[in-house]
Amino acid sequence: MANTIHVDIVSAEGEIFSGPAKMVFLPAAEGEIGVAPRHAPLLALLKAGEVRVQPPEGDEQSFYVGGGALEVQPTKVTVLADTAARAADLDEAAALAARQRAEEALAGKIDKLEQAEALAELARAAAQLKLIQRLRKIRG
Repeated sequence: MANTIHVDIVSAEGEIFSGPAKMVFLPAAEGEIGVAPRHAPLLALLKAGEVRVQPPEGDEQSFYVGGGALEVQPTKVTVLADTAARAADLDEAAALAARQRAEEALAGKIDKLEQAEALAELARAAAQLKLIQRLRKIRG
């Protein structure tokens, strides 16, 4: 169908989503981007955040990615995520615990590598919590 673009979201754990969409929104490293059918080819890095897929029919679907890479072709979008999950499957308690661990690590005396790892964990936890809060507002 000319009015859709095929979307694949995969991570090391497996395929999270595969199907058509009329629009896809992704958290690129330089800011959110929208991809429509017949988009120009593009390669980009993704940061932790929400991927929103608008299917041709039905409600928008949300997914969490913990970073990764994006490839866009005129008829296909491929997301190769470090980690990925359906937004509805996110665990708020686990995200809060991860944020707490990262904040505690940053408060202590740590080397630059540990600091970078803690900052990355903090960014992933913040992205998960932001997505959970947004979904709560939509449902509420």
